[in-house]
Amino acid sequence: MTKILLSLHVLAAIVAIGPVTVAASMFPPAARRTVPTGVGTVALLHRICRVYAGVGLTVPVLGLATAAAMGVLGSGWLVTSIGLTAAAAGVLAAFVLPRQEEILEQLRGEQAPDHRATVQLAMFTGIFNLLWATVTVLMVVRPGSTTGA
Repeated sequence: MTKILLSLHVLAAIVAIGPVTVAASMFPPAARRTVPTGVGTVALLHRICRVYAGVGLTVPVLGLATAAAMGVLGSGWLVTSIGLTAAAAGVLAAFVLPRQEEILEQLRGEQAPDHRATVQLAMFTGIFNLLWATVTVLMVVRPGSTTGA
């Protein structure tokens, strides 16, 4: 059962988190290049981020189930990963998605997006991506693991 849970956890991370990181990274430059009447690409990138963020909720759920099955819930690397995952989710929910919506509304109102807002969005997106990269490294390296990996 552990191998199935781990496989589903990794698959969910690839399928759900990957599109969010890519679409969120593409959003700020796409918004800067968009003329106010051509918001289709920017709207699609925002929708990808929103939808896959919801699908991404399966990643920590499957991760916790896997950790419980492996008996590693108290491991430091896992506790750290859980904290970083919560931080990444918080950055996405509190800073990335709302700023994307604001920029999208500016574009739909036929206004050029505020350059400062796109720069801040790029910064928060970078923080989100860095948090996920750190979690990924912790999942692979697992300090203190007895598996020798």
